[in-house]
Amino acid sequence: SFYYGTFPAGFLWGVGSSAYQTEGAWDKDGKGPSIWDAFTHKKGKVFRNETGDSACDGYYKVKDDIQLLKELKVNHYLLSISWPRIMPTGIKAEQLNEKGIQFYNDTINSLLENNITPIVSLYHWDLPQVLQEKYGGWQNISMINYFNDYANLCFEKFGDRVKHWITFSNPWAVAEKGYETGEHAPGLKLSGCGAYKAAHHIIKTHAKVWHSYNNTWRREQRGMVGISLTSGWGEPVDPHSQTDRDAAERYIQFHLGWFANPIYRGDYPEVMKNYVGRKSAQQGLGTSRLPAFSVQEKTYIKGTSDFLGIGHFTTRYVLQKNFPFLQVSSYHTDHDLAELVDPNWPAPGPKWLYSVPWGFRRLLNFIKTQYGNPLIYVTENGVSETMQCPQLCDEWRIQYLKGYINEILKALNDGVNVKGYTAWSLLDKFEWNKGFSERFGLYHIDFKHKNKPRYPKASVDYYKKIISANGFPNPREVENWHRKAMDTCSVTHQHLAADSLITHMEMVTEIVLPTVFTLCILISIVLLIFYLRNHS
Repeated sequence: SFYYGTFPAGFLWGVGSSAYQTEGAWDKDGKGPSIWDAFTHKKGKVFRNETGDSACDGYYKVKDDIQLLKELKVNHYLLSISWPRIMPTGIKAEQLNEKGIQFYNDTINSLLENNITPIVSLYHWDLPQVLQEKYGGWQNISMINYFNDYANLCFEKFGDRVKHWITFSNPWAVAEKGYETGEHAPGLKLSGCGAYKAAHHIIKTHAKVWHSYNNTWRREQRGMVGISLTSGWGEPVDPHSQTDRDAAERYIQFHLGWFANPIYRGDYPEVMKNYVGRKSAQQGLGTSRLPAFSVQEKTYIKGTSDFLGIGHFTTRYVLQKNFPFLQVSSYHTDHDLAELVDPNWPAPGPKWLYSVPWGFRRLLNFIKTQYGNPLIYVTENGVSETMQCPQLCDEWRIQYLKGYINEILKALNDGVNVKGYTAWSLLDKFEWNKGFSERFGLYHIDFKHKNKPRYPKASVDYYKKIISANGFPNPREVENWHRKAMDTCSVTHQHLAADSLITHMEMVTEIVLPTVFTLCILISIVLLIFYLRNHS
């Protein structure tokens, strides 16, 4: 049932994006290549071989995009810093890029001038390519010190103004998709061990950066350092079946617990250690494929988060499924479960993202119980559409936001310590291996147009109303928001159609007319030659 009410005073509302997905300018002003530059430049890695080379041209449109944030009336903007933009090789001792540092300084200053708080992620997947080539990226323990140098540079250059730092955004995807399945950069398929090793180094790196901030910068800068973990909710198919309940627990522990448990409780979840350890022994391996933390490391890692960032998109039903003993090991067969969806769940866009709002409240309550009710910021939550043609009247996104934000309100009443919400994302952008075919933006971008204009979808108007009211005051008002949002998007749609027609005409003018003109000249020359020959 829907709950009408408002959020506590001071609750933070925002939107987010990431550097590689929006900035473009991949080789401009001294930026070094990232693993995503290298990955997308190989054929067959991304849908339609699209790249983020220019993406949303965010590098050149900071002022325009801050205007959109002002329109939305958000309190904060979650952005990420591109490591190779400020440190081209990833190694501090080798080279710093002053133009890159200036770009982020200008961006942060512009946000603050407009009363928008920057929440900054140090890593949203764009590792410097040099570190991948030289050391094997997150497979190598040397990343810990290189990343710590980079983080300290960011604290030094921006920490006087940035008070909310995220070390890693969705490290689960970095490890699993980058080093297990190879769907994401760097595209390595190290099945059964690559993801565990990458995650192990990422967790240790996170802890080192937290301690660096704590020891060197905290007293002076008075900021906070956390991590952003993305996880779905796993609901047992049969809540009365112990095996299904155990399988659902494993689903959460192999996603969220993999990273949260070491940070909040000092070690990997017991169930993870047991399952991966047992399967490793069955394979005849002397040690578990899941690396172990030493006693000192456990103490060092535990408690290294001032807040927990949570990304959440969808839910699965989970049941027990035994995978027979396999010579080829895999993270996906280690947890002995199968995932199902309810065919009645709305799936407006891609087939992985079903709208199941009630799962969010359960996930937030799980975090409260499991990790001692930490301070939570929702760092990513949103829904995408699969792009056939521009869809500005995004009713499904309105329903999604309404449902999921309402579950946060219910979780607050359960005593969960949520302090802010970040809608994902501000703009349609480059969606990793899906290219531009999936659109998460509140603002539509016409990527065919050279200026990449932004157009508000209906969800902009609706989200703006939630922010202004700080929640959902009463049924009549909320229904009104919906009607007005749909009316506004119809007008914007007409503008977009007119602009698209003009763009089409411009393309015709720029390409067809010169071609026709050239052909006319060639035909004239040929006719002239014939004429002269005949007369001679």
